[in-house]
Amino acid sequence: MTYIKARKLEPRRSAAAISSIAGGTATLVTGLMLSMPAHAADAASSSATLPAVNVVDTADNGYKATQSGSPKFTQPLVDTTQTVTVVTKQVMQEQNATTLTDAMRNVAGAGTFYAGENGSTASGDAIYMRGLDTSNSIYIDGIRDTNTTHRDMFNTEQVEVIQGPSGSDYGRGAPTGSINLISKQPTLVDDLEASAVVGTNNYTRATVDWNHAINETTAARLNVMGHKEDVAGRDNVDNQRWGIAPSVAFGLNTPTTVYIDYLHVKQNNTPDGLIPTIGLPGYTAPSAAFAALGSAPKVDTHNFYGLTTDHDNSQTDMATVKVEHQINPTTTLRNITRYGETKQDYMATSFMLAAANLAKVTADPTSWTMTRSPNVNDTFNKILSNQTNVTSKFNTGSLKHDLSAGFELTREEQTVYGHATAVEPVVSIYAPNSNVAATNYGRNGADAHGTTDTIAAYAFDTIALTPQWEVNGGIRVDHYKTDYDSATACGGTGRTVVACPRGAAAGTPVQTINTDTSGNLVNWKAGALYHINEQGNVYVNFALSQQPPGGSNFALAAATPTGNSANRVDFAPQKAKTGEIGTKWELFEKRLLATAALFRTDINNEVSAVGDGTYQQIGKKRVQGIELTAQGQITPNWSITGGYIYQDATVEAGTAVAADGSQVLTYTPKNAFTSWTTYTLPKGFTVGGGARYVGGLAKGTDGAIGTPTHTDAYWVVDAMASYKVSRNLTMQLNVYNLFNEDYVLSINKSGYRYTPGAPRTALLTANVSY
Repeated sequence: MTYIKARKLEPRRSAAAISSIAGGTATLVTGLMLSMPAHAADAASSSATLPAVNVVDTADNGYKATQSGSPKFTQPLVDTTQTVTVVTKQVMQEQNATTLTDAMRNVAGAGTFYAGENGSTASGDAIYMRGLDTSNSIYIDGIRDTNTTHRDMFNTEQVEVIQGPSGSDYGRGAPTGSINLISKQPTLVDDLEASAVVGTNNYTRATVDWNHAINETTAARLNVMGHKEDVAGRDNVDNQRWGIAPSVAFGLNTPTTVYIDYLHVKQNNTPDGLIPTIGLPGYTAPSAAFAALGSAPKVDTHNFYGLTTDHDNSQTDMATVKVEHQINPTTTLRNITRYGETKQDYMATSFMLAAANLAKVTADPTSWTMTRSPNVNDTFNKILSNQTNVTSKFNTGSLKHDLSAGFELTREEQTVYGHATAVEPVVSIYAPNSNVAATNYGRNGADAHGTTDTIAAYAFDTIALTPQWEVNGGIRVDHYKTDYDSATACGGTGRTVVACPRGAAAGTPVQTINTDTSGNLVNWKAGALYHINEQGNVYVNFALSQQPPGGSNFALAAATPTGNSANRVDFAPQKAKTGEIGTKWELFEKRLLATAALFRTDINNEVSAVGDGTYQQIGKKRVQGIELTAQGQITPNWSITGGYIYQDATVEAGTAVAADGSQVLTYTPKNAFTSWTTYTLPKGFTVGGGARYVGGLAKGTDGAIGTPTHTDAYWVVDAMASYKVSRNLTMQLNVYNLFNEDYVLSINKSGYRYTPGAPRTALLTANVSY
């Protein structure tokens, strides 16, 4: 599928003309790239010799996308019987949204609200949507992405967010939605876009997106990115990454087209172990002996509790070959093959401000210390997938069909390397010293290995019964098999101690789990749509999605009645059933798409405790509410994108999960709102901005004493202004958190740690296009 619509080529400029126009921009881009590895800088500096091009957007008007990039969605988005929010390239560019987390701020109620388990923090994109974690349901061009890091958007054309179960689209996954990133592809348009960004907190970023039509049927594209920043409002935390994504297409505008893509991203970051929740609303104290902490002030949100040995180093490589063959004007056959791997070596210092971890030195709490410990994620993920799809339009009598069917073979592998527990010194709560290193850490051979093989077949059909009525349905059948084994270092101390075999030294890896599970998943969806008129419709949709044991993290657990893991091999898949009724309208001469939907998702087979101390799948959760979205243009000069969600998320049966004892689901705002709008003024000026509201979040429960039970609601306002200096150069200023709001972005399960919202920051961007 061609995601960028080609326009007629302009006459090619001479090398001298190109050098005159682009030389200054190339110099700026190259300068920013100097802090990155040499080969990334070399790729950026080559832009000085690139030919002149035009800019073309995928969306009709930059904000409104009309079609999904997935061939499984045969209908335009306005006629798709499900809530789908698309974050386009133009919106991401105007917001300087460089990561997936940034892009997801355009989806109401979706975000990184959860900061990890007790002794851990999230090492990648931890996105909650409609009440549940969606991090394991992220895809690139329809293929599961097993990446455990934060994803950069430099090679992404648009982000498609599917709310509600998507098991019939992608197989096993989160019960409340999925996220599909559409990669940039070569087109028959000579085009160059480059950007250079500088800002507060030592922020520098440079990108180049070059598309070149080699001849009438062949094109190449190169995307390059370099990024470096100190994280706003946090001492010692920083992000450094670079990436390159070359691609080539053969046979464009012919019956058979071949795309060959490669993506390489390297990251070297200092991770954030977060800060104590002392002083937040609802905080008391972990015990009577430390009651003084209940009235102690908040810690400085700049405080860094990590060590010089904290690191987050990763490398992602992904190669893709896609073949599209148009059998006839109404039928297209596609095959895509991908191999990808991600290596992540992550160690962040963590802490639990429980009574057992505190040391009382004086009567003054500001002199107290606490213990700290490492949070390690040393993983190697691989995926090999081959998918074949056919789409066809045909008639059976008076019925018109849009069919999409396919077959998938996928192998996913994960290795988690075991580590010796690092020794980390105690730290002052109010005046932490981070200029020290952990000792006695490194791989110890107690590794875990998980493999999931999937064979799947699916079919979707939309049938036009009359000009007004359409019905659609889809079914996907997966056969999966997951193998898992893990080892534990014997001896030692802690909650899980494994005895050493006779003659074995303490620390020897001892296999503790070696098991597997397999089964079949049948996921489906069915809907109906009625066209009220040319602009609007109403629809209804029902769907089933499932997540089997090990489906989210490749880990399995033994069939022990007292085990509370959803990954127990004797447990059935988690099931989510969703019903949605909605309406979609194309307004203002079809420049804007407005949607409204009522939804309910019931999630069954949740693990819950029973009276005899064992655990069974008797739990049930429910998420229901209303979602409103609007994307597009009100006038040719006024563009908007926004959404509102009300969600009532509760535990209907089983053990409560919220720290306040209520039946609400955690990390799920009841009300959330997001917006972004720009207006083009005369003489090349554009102004814009947006506001985001996130309602209060209930925190999870794990027996922690004295920690907050919730976070407060907050508003954040961002602003943007740009000026078109010339035909080829636009300057853009972004200011984030304009009113310097102090808020809690995310909180961990126990409530010991939280992520403070970033303070006011600013970025200045030079965008160049030819």
